[in-house]
Amino acid sequence: MTARRPMLKGFAMPPPRFSAVALATLSALLGVGAAAPAQAKEPPACAAISFRTIVPGGPDGVQDAGLYKSRFAKIEIKADVKGGLGTNYYMVVNGARVDGPATPPKLATSCLTAKNVKTPFAKQSAGTCVGDRFRVVIDRSSGKPVVAFFGLQNDAWSYCSATTL
Repeated sequence: MTARRPMLKGFAMPPPRFSAVALATLSALLGVGAAAPAQAKEPPACAAISFRTIVPGGPDGVQDAGLYKSRFAKIEIKADVKGGLGTNYYMVVNGARVDGPATPPKLATSCLTAKNVKTPFAKQSAGTCVGDRFRVVIDRSSGKPVVAFFGLQNDAWSYCSATTL
């Protein structure tokens, strides 16, 4: 049994007769595929990535809470879990755990405001970071990019840690 060709308004469609080389030559002559090389896009001056908490009831130990990966950085949020609850959340940037300085670095207030992180923010006790939601803010407005990690607890943002990229 032979296969039937699809019909287009009463006519059978002709079989494909162009080779890949012929199509490439034709598109080059017509200028279809001859676009200039794409320019590298710059990263945004200010960015924010939101993360949720882990689901309660998970096994004890270190659990993955979230992951963000781009061509500029890989950001992971991990949680120390005890008794099925996240007792401490922390950020891992490009494979290195970030404990960061105890005081928040200089971040552009306009960046934080644009990303809905209310300022001034509280500082959490050393070695712990908890919250109902989490946000990583990347500020590139002043020289070196700064990556800061915040936790939202009862409508108040708390600074957890930060580093430079």
